Amino acid sequence: MNILILGDVMGPSGVKAIKEKLPTLIKDKKIDFVVINGENAADGGVGITKKNTEDFFNAGADVITSGNHIWDEKETMKFISEEKRLLRPENSISPAPGEGYGIFKSKNNKKVAVVNLMGNVFMKKS
Repeated sequence: MNILILGDVMGPSGVKAIKEKLPTLIKDKKIDFVVINGENAADGGVGITKKNTEDFFNAGADVITSGNHIWDEKETMKFISEEKRLLRPENSISPAPGEGYGIFKSKNNKKVAVVNLMGNVFMKKS
């Protein structure tokens, strides 16, 4: 199984690159599963919006992970509970909306477990 993990896609230029390049990369490299860290995808370079998540999924991402900036766009609190493919850190403070892990299906119908954990050294849990 070919798994592609993309770290810290940032701001409008990062989102544009994903939208333009990811579909071809998936096809050319026969990628079965794509994980994107999208916590800095919003226009200001921190947080993620519903539109960002839709853009990533439409481009071929299977799961979006995050970190300490997951809540920087307040709208995320409204949709993260419904969008199971957008993961918050499992080890963030409780209770927090959304999930920190899940089991997902790959493009070739295999099960893939993804756990989103955040380093805590010098990090504020929010």
